[in-house]
Amino acid sequence: MSSIAEPVGPASESSRRRAAARGRKDSSRYFVQALARGLAVIEVFADARTLTLSDVAKRAGITRATARRLLLTLCDLGYASNDGKHFTLRPRTLRLGYAYLSSMGWSEVALAHLRELAEIHGETCSVSVLDGQDIAFAVRVPASRHGVMLVPAGGRLPAYATSPGRVLLGGLSTDELNAYFAAAVMRPLTKHTVHTPAGVRKIVEQAKRDGYAFTDEELDYGVNCIAVPIRDATGAAVAALNLSAPSSRLRRREAVGKLLPDLREAARNIEMAIRNLPGRPTSR
Repeated sequence: MSSIAEPVGPASESSRRRAAARGRKDSSRYFVQALARGLAVIEVFADARTLTLSDVAKRAGITRATARRLLLTLCDLGYASNDGKHFTLRPRTLRLGYAYLSSMGWSEVALAHLRELAEIHGETCSVSVLDGQDIAFAVRVPASRHGVMLVPAGGRLPAYATSPGRVLLGGLSTDELNAYFAAAVMRPLTKHTVHTPAGVRKIVEQAKRDGYAFTDEELDYGVNCIAVPIRDATGAAVAALNLSAPSSRLRRREAVGKLLPDLREAARNIEMAIRNLPGRPTSR
């Protein structure tokens, strides 16, 4: 039985080229090059917190002039800062990551580790991110055995008065931290709340050195909390793992001696889970 072979040669090659051209034309109907370049500029900071204009242009594969316009736009919108020579992303960019984490479900990443931690110690555990002057809860496992409570995106607390907030503030650059204090409205929530810029800054710097933060009835009477950072592949603190309990059961000495090692282990496990997510960029 004879078969008819697919024609080859100039005619078929021309057809393929026309099809490819039609594909590019169809794509161009919706493809926004400026948006693609802007996202590329943000992504080049994945492996470096601070970059020069030339660095950004080279890594993003765009001209210096284009890189400059995009970076200055990000600065105007609050997503980046510039000291005259170097550019740095600001905490506002975490909103983009938080939107993604919310859409794919922090519970899929952190819930098992939070459950284990809450079950071992019988206390409330949560993961939160920095969003402006507040922390926003991504997921929380309460001490109660009645189930898991996922705090919605609207669940927020002031960063300056919380242990996860202080851990996350410790991950900011000097310029970013200065910008935070310039914008934040701090007031005493209890008689124990440290609420002056100088006082909070001192605590944040100590938390950065220690790798954890502890609050003693600063957010609410009768409640103490301890938090550790959750870091991305570059070492930046992108979220915080927190354990809270009645002050009668959670004192600083016991928290640091007995709970801190378990919190750090859980944070490391969550870090690995996040890095192994499908489509998650890895460090180069």
